[in-house]
This record gives sequence, structure tokens and C-alpha cells, in this order.
Amino acid sequence: MNRILGVDPGSRITGYGVVEVHADRIIHVASGCIKSTTGDFSRRLHTIFTDLIEVIDVHTPDEMAVEKVFVNRNPDSALKLGQARGAAIVAAASRDLGVYEFSATEIKKAIVGRGHADKAQMQHMVKVLLSLRALPQADEADALAAALCHGHTREGLARMRGIGSQRRRG
Repeated sequence: MNRILGVDPGSRITGYGVVEVHADRIIHVASGCIKSTTGDFSRRLHTIFTDLIEVIDVHTPDEMAVEKVFVNRNPDSALKLGQARGAAIVAAASRDLGVYEFSATEIKKAIVGRGHADKAQMQHMVKVLLSLRALPQADEADALAAALCHGHTREGLARMRGIGSQRRRG
């Protein structure tokens, strides 16, 4: 069993999701959003950091999966997103978690099967894959999707290593 914390960083809303990976299934443990809407930017970054530390301490994940920064048209937004992402990565590093990064396209392909899925498709597939009762909020769904992507990638690599070792023995 392995626990993965997925994080969708944002300067105002940071989604998080914790899943547990078993050999035959992935189980939803917890998820939600950290809202850092008050105070100057440094206070918002501090909120992301301290609230993620609390999530880590409560749910004890082994690793963290986070989306890589995507630079679109607004460089100021990309810089703020990068700083929020940095606060999340430092929170994970402060608790000795391994950090794994995935592009938005990689995450979407792993969850929906195509790299240009929209938010509604992602939310729906996360709900289905984790057997959630309700549709998760968009940032929460993106964080869970990052955790699922890492879980699927990790399990696939483990299976491939197992197959490789079986071949060598035979």
C-alpha cells in the first residue's frame, strides 16, 4: 500500500487529494481545497504551506504528485502559480515526501484518455474512478487526478519491473 498526496496549486485556491494505492485498486482517503484569499501574497503562500503541512501530518502520505507549471499568456499569473507550487513542494520536502511532477497533458491522458480534456470531463472521471458520491470541486478533482496519475504510473512501472524479473528468471 502506498499513499499519494496530489496537489493542484493555485495562488487563491489550492486543491489537494489523498489516495491509497493497493495492488488492485485506488481508494479515496481525503480531499478538499485550501483557500488563501486574504492578506498579501506572502501570507497566502504561508497559508498554502501551513495547511498542506497539516494535511500531510493528518493523512501521512508517502509521496506527492503535483502538476508542472504551464505558462500561457500571462507571465504574472505563471509566476504566482510557480510560487504557490513552490510552497507546496517545500511543505512536502519538509516532511521528507518524494515529489513527482506531471504535465497537465500527462494527467489528463491518464485520467480521461486524451490530453485536452476539459474540467467537467476530469471531474466526472475522478468521481467514477474513485467511486465518489458527488462531483468534486474543480481544484479538488485536479489534485485527485494528479494523485491518480502518479498511482497509475507507479503501479505500471512496478508491474513492468516484475515482468522483467520474471523473464530473467525463466
